[in-house]
Amino acid sequence: MKIERTKNAARNIVFDGMLKMLNILIPFILRSVMLNTLGVQYLGLNGLFRSILSFLNLAELGVGSAMVFSMYKPIAEDDSKTICALLKLYRTFYRAIGLFIAAAGLALTPFLRNLVSGDIPEGMNLYVLYFMNLAGTVLTYWLFAYKRSLLDAHQRTDVISKVSLGVQMGEYILEFPALIFFHNYYLYLTVRLLAQVVINLLTAVRVTRMYPDYRPEGSLPREKVMDIVRRVRDLFTSKFSSVVFNFADPLVISAFMGLTALAIYQNYYFVITALRTFIDVIIVACIAGVGNSLVTESEEKNYRDLSWITMLFGWVMGVGSTMLLCLYQPFMQIWMGSENMLGDQYVICFVIYFYTMGMNKIINMFKDAAGIWHRDRFRPLTAALVNLGLNLATVRWLGLYGVLLSSVVSIVCVQIPWLFHNLFQEVFPHRYLWNYVRLFCALAVIALASCGVSWFACHVLHMGVWPTLVLNAVISFLVPNAFFFAIYRKNALFIESVRQIKRILLGRGKRKN
Repeated sequence: MKIERTKNAARNIVFDGMLKMLNILIPFILRSVMLNTLGVQYLGLNGLFRSILSFLNLAELGVGSAMVFSMYKPIAEDDSKTICALLKLYRTFYRAIGLFIAAAGLALTPFLRNLVSGDIPEGMNLYVLYFMNLAGTVLTYWLFAYKRSLLDAHQRTDVISKVSLGVQMGEYILEFPALIFFHNYYLYLTVRLLAQVVINLLTAVRVTRMYPDYRPEGSLPREKVMDIVRRVRDLFTSKFSSVVFNFADPLVISAFMGLTALAIYQNYYFVITALRTFIDVIIVACIAGVGNSLVTESEEKNYRDLSWITMLFGWVMGVGSTMLLCLYQPFMQIWMGSENMLGDQYVICFVIYFYTMGMNKIINMFKDAAGIWHRDRFRPLTAALVNLGLNLATVRWLGLYGVLLSSVVSIVCVQIPWLFHNLFQEVFPHRYLWNYVRLFCALAVIALASCGVSWFACHVLHMGVWPTLVLNAVISFLVPNAFFFAIYRKNALFIESVRQIKRILLGRGKRKN
């Protein structure tokens, strides 16, 4: 079965986009409510538990990506027997993961207080909150999590989005009274954890109805099982390193600077996370189609796809980074107030991190779709160790500067060059490497120029906070788009990017080329 890649991508983008919008707007309001009803330390406490549990979670130990990759071929060949055997194996994996997380979480308990510098909110039991979060994480693995792989591999993540939209609307309706009327963080947390359990259960019911012939039964040849285990092992390094990279920063800030500093940092980081969700929507919507294309199309065709998708991402990241640079401070002043703001120099660091992170993601998407995790296994671990080492070495004398710049150095100097090498050794013809590097660097230069021009124009025309926000939005949107259209309007890759955007937005069916 050949997946209708563009049709599924369009459907996924619509519903995943709706879910992401919900999960940007409502948590944004919830953070504001929590700040005003409970205090800034509770925001820091939220971020701390999210970071700790992400370490324990280890991003599914790589099992999720390995199972989806292993399903591409049997789905393309309509091999139901193999798919059923894979489901049974994955169910076993997820049960084992749940046990591992429970054991590791309990083992971490004696060191929990060392991860918080200073006091915790009055009346809160750190250990009770931790065990509630831990139990919620473990349950998500034990409650039919393995069934989601069928939706991911069939490029039908829109189903998960629909279920999540309904459940999370109910969750948010209950969370607001918990904060506004009861001022009860325990009640707020209980609602959040129960909602995740309900999402798992309803998703499992939906998958069973969509794919009634796929049940966890049968067995795979030993060599096939060992091949999957090797992929999981290789992905473990990658996913573990990704968790360390993304969540070392909050833990270091909490341990060395306290919950208040962590809350202010995460207010700014929340904005980046909100923007990053849109990038993730595109990646999640496209990755199964890319994986299907890599096993059915020629090298030249796949390299052409890499190039125009990179052009599209470079365009999006250039506009996004410019707008972020110009809108960050007036937005934060309106949202959190001047007393909870950082200096402009920190904003520049956040924007650089946002751009490098986004461009790194597009290369990672092709790496994951191609399944070259064994060759790539040492890159993320090295990057994570560089980031963590620089964090610990610089946080005492550079503070948040050290934390942010450590991430940027790790991405620019380790992750991106290494990914280039791996992709053009294993997936794409090596002769295209330097053409791709030139494209990548040109996009970065245009983004830098757009940021510089927009920043200067916005500061020259500074007014009150609301007029400044509106004016900066107009300037920072028009300038980078003007740069890209002026430079690339006749470029074949840019034209292809625009064509594909129109195709997805207008729902014109699958690509023919």
